[in-house]
Amino acid sequence: MKQIMLVCAVLLLSHFAKAQHIESLSNRAGKPSTLGAYGALQGKITAVDGKFAVLTGGYGGVFLNKKILLGAAGYSLANRIDVPGQTDRQWGLWYTGGVFEYVFQSDRLIHWSAGALVGGGGVSQRTGYDKGRDEVHVRSGFAVAEPFINAELNITRYLRVIAGGSWRQTFGTGSRAGITDARLSAPAFHLGIKAGLF
Repeated sequence: MKQIMLVCAVLLLSHFAKAQHIESLSNRAGKPSTLGAYGALQGKITAVDGKFAVLTGGYGGVFLNKKILLGAAGYSLANRIDVPGQTDRQWGLWYTGGVFEYVFQSDRLIHWSAGALVGGGGVSQRTGYDKGRDEVHVRSGFAVAEPFINAELNITRYLRVIAGGSWRQTFGTGSRAGITDARLSAPAFHLGIKAGLF
């Protein structure tokens, strides 16, 4: 009976010892922590006004108990999208806000996370010039909510690769901007990298 109890105790302790390090491709164990921080840089493939669009930006914040991120995010349109019926105008788009993310089993080599950005932004019609600032013809603000989901791969204790999807929903875009919420709202696929203290 004592031998069975001893074997059970050893197995239980070995399980806890294994659970306290971060699995990564570099295979180096990290110290457990309840407070961390990280930032993520992302590129998003989506649609704006029904046309192919690339958004760049990222998010970051404080990482609590290896599960919850509280922070901020921001994205902007990176490619040129012409305004229909205008020969010299393109769309300008940006949005920012607070972000919440829940990371499931953060120490596992491959794991996933889900969260949402809630904030606001702006859309404009602008003419770009080689020198100086763009000329803005019309603009409108909007509120935005963007839930997202990620698959994550731990490269090292401090570095992760992420891929996932999101849905950008805008509210309150003014009619004078020449675009509706339905034309700004769209699904997105993103790739990125997270770096920080996990």
